[in-house]
Formats: sequence, structure tokens, C-alpha cells
Amino acid sequence: MSTRRSVLFLMFGFLVLGLVSPAYAQEAAGAADAGLVQWSIITAGFALAIAAASGALGQGRAVASAAEAIARNPGASGDIRGALILGLVLIESLVIYVLLVSLILFFIKPFGG
Repeated sequence: MSTRRSVLFLMFGFLVLGLVSPAYAQEAAGAADAGLVQWSIITAGFALAIAAASGALGQGRAVASAAEAIARNPGASGDIRGALILGLVLIESLVIYVLLVSLILFFIKPFGG
């Protein structure tokens, strides 16, 4: 099985799990608070893991492409390096935003408790 196909199956699985989760939304008020806080923390952990993995893959591809571009055209290394740094900053900022949202879900518990 190719990597692209396995990633597609994994994304489809997450989509199916996300669409099935509202079926369990109605609970008693007392039991809902503990479960909601628990799922909030689990969701924050998964979001951070996925964002960190995706950010690392994106940064790896960006650095590899920049190194190849500099090897092909050493005269344009300054422009390539500037674009690389800007791209890495933007990729990392997305991961930091997910970290911020995860910390909010973990410590503030906006959905209950």
C-alpha cells in the first residue's frame, strides 16, 4: 500500500470518527461535565500531535527544496534563504497557534468544569 493511500485512509478514518461523535452528544448534566473535560484534553493532545507532525514534515520538505535550489543556482542563495526563513516562520507559527489552543483547552476548560 502506498503512503499516499494510507494517509488518505487515515484522513477518511478521522473524518468518519468526527461525523459519528455527535451521536453520543446527549448525556446527563452531571456526567457531561467530566466527559467533556476529558474529551477536551484528549482533543487538545491529538491536535497538538497532528500539528507538530505536519509542521515537521513541512519544514523538512522546505529545507530539502531550498538546499536543492541553492545547489542548482548558488547565485540566488540569498533570495532562496530569505524565502526559506519566511516559510519556516509561517509553518512554525501555525504549530504555535495549535499549542495555544491546546493550552487553553487544557487549563481554562472553556466547555465546562
